[in-house]
Amino acid sequence: MPFSRRLFMLSAALAPFGCGSIGYLRGTAVPAPSPMPAVRPPQVGQEWSYLQRDMFNGNTLGTLTERVQSVGSQIVITRSMDTSTASANTSSGAFGAIMKDINQINEPIGSMGNEVQGPWGTFLANPNWKTLLLFNPGVPAWPQQLNASWSKQTNTKYQVAGNAGYTFSWEEYMSASAWETITVPAGTFTALKFSSLVNYTSPDANKINCIWRETCWFAPQIGRWVARESSGSYMLIGVMQSPFLENEYVWQLSSWK
Repeated sequence: MPFSRRLFMLSAALAPFGCGSIGYLRGTAVPAPSPMPAVRPPQVGQEWSYLQRDMFNGNTLGTLTERVQSVGSQIVITRSMDTSTASANTSSGAFGAIMKDINQINEPIGSMGNEVQGPWGTFLANPNWKTLLLFNPGVPAWPQQLNASWSKQTNTKYQVAGNAGYTFSWEEYMSASAWETITVPAGTFTALKFSSLVNYTSPDANKINCIWRETCWFAPQIGRWVARESSGSYMLIGVMQSPFLENEYVWQLSSWK
C-alpha cells in the first residue's frame, strides 16, 4: 500500500535538513537466502546485546542488553543500558548543549521499560523512546514477509505509559529493500534491510510535523535485528521554520544467545 500523501510530503520537505543522513552502516547486497530461514521463535532467556553509538560525534554510549523474560500470548523483553564503557562526550560549546537539550528519544537511561510483543513480530509496547509507547492496535517490529519487496502502511494510536487517558496518532510506512550481508562486532550476518518512516502526533502540543526514521538489518536466525540506525525531527509552533533534529544513534550487535 502506498504511504499517504502527507507522509510523502513531510519526508520530501525534510530532505534538505539532513534527515536523510542515516547511513552510518553499510551492508553488501546478496541474493535472498534459499531456502528461506524461519524467524527464530522466542524463548525465555534469549538475549541480545548491542553497542550504542552517537552518530553525531561517534561516541560509544554503552551496551544495551535485551532479554526475553516471558513467553505467552505476549512476549516480554527486558532492557537495560550499561554505560560503564561509554566514551567521553566530545560535543562542546553552545551547539553541543543544544543537541543534548533537544534530544527526546533513545537516551541511555540505565534500566528501561519492557518491550512487549504480541504476537511475535508485533510491537504492543515499544521502549525505544524516552518514554514507553503503548500501541493499540500493534505495529510491525520487522517485515511480516521476508522478501525485499514487502511494504506496509500502519495507521494506529498510541499512549504514553502513565497517561492512559490520552491517545495520539501514529502513521508508519515500513518497507524492505534488500538482503545484505553486514558485519557487526558479533560477526557477519545475512539480513533483510528495511526502513520505517513515521509521522506521529507528539504528546507535547508545541511540537508539530514530528517525523521518525529508522533503518534495520533483521537476521531471521537470531530473531532480532543485528544493526539499527535512527533519527528524527520536529518543528515547534511559533519558533522557527526549520525542524529541530533529534540525535542520531546506531546499534550494532555485540553478542547473542
